[in-house]
Amino acid sequence: MEKILLPVENPDNYRLDKYLSENIDDVSRTFAATLCEKGNVLLDGKPLSKKYIPKDSEIIEINLPEPEILDALPEDIPLDIFFEDDDLIVVNKPQGMVVHPANGNRTGTLVNALLYHFGDNLSQINGVIRPGIVHRIDKDTAGLLVVAKNNDAHLKLSHQLKERKANRRYIALVNGKVTEGGTVNKPIARHPKDRKKMAIVKGGREAITHYSVLENYNGYTLLECVLETGRTHQIRVHMASIGHSLVGDRTYGLQKEKIKTDGQLLFAKTIGFVHPKTNEYMEFSAELPSYFEEVLTKLRRGVNID
Repeated sequence: MEKILLPVENPDNYRLDKYLSENIDDVSRTFAATLCEKGNVLLDGKPLSKKYIPKDSEIIEINLPEPEILDALPEDIPLDIFFEDDDLIVVNKPQGMVVHPANGNRTGTLVNALLYHFGDNLSQINGVIRPGIVHRIDKDTAGLLVVAKNNDAHLKLSHQLKERKANRRYIALVNGKVTEGGTVNKPIARHPKDRKKMAIVKGGREAITHYSVLENYNGYTLLECVLETGRTHQIRVHMASIGHSLVGDRTYGLQKEKIKTDGQLLFAKTIGFVHPKTNEYMEFSAELPSYFEEVLTKLRRGVNID
């Protein structure tokens, strides 16, 4: 069995099977219900019914059966480490790298690289497939992530994210002209027909993105987006919902893009948090990757980017 400890965050009165399906990768609502029926989902050692309503701050234990386990093996993949101490690591993930193994992406992930460089010195809150992973960014989104080296650090960092005390700032290039900043406050949940996508759904989980204008170009706008919440694909879904999809976003963006990219132009530039042991505020910022800067340079010069 692979054991996952899932801290409950903003359960929104969801049933347990629905909550699990929306918070654990590759677990459908049907599979979550089956896990409950087999006694594989527990609270304080007691099995839970699929109809149980999780409560905020509870820690649910999920035991995934052996056939579902994907091997996460160490791989000698270079990492851009911004900071490291006995409790945590701040790493700058490149575009194109998946955070942890899953069906279709069993190797070449950030977890494979972390296992090579840090071995067993990673938290186990999220099980053997996601050691150390406190939060994620999409495969084609580059930028800064904080990784926990022990369970105490993991829980404290997760709590900051849940309580909206962490500082997460992104740079995004969007289609169209945005004249002023604002806030998108629209609930997000799994797309009702396509589980690979997220969508604005009435009754979904609260999702809030603040944005401000950094630069305007001919037909494009550079934004800084600040996450108040951290839902899957949040910035991508929110910006598309107001008519300004991210450049290069093949899931939520334009069918035909003039700017050719390997994925959405979204970069997790800044991450700030209170250190779980010293209680001191720490903040890290990374420079935009070269592929992103090259596009901006052409836009600033008015160069034809078709």
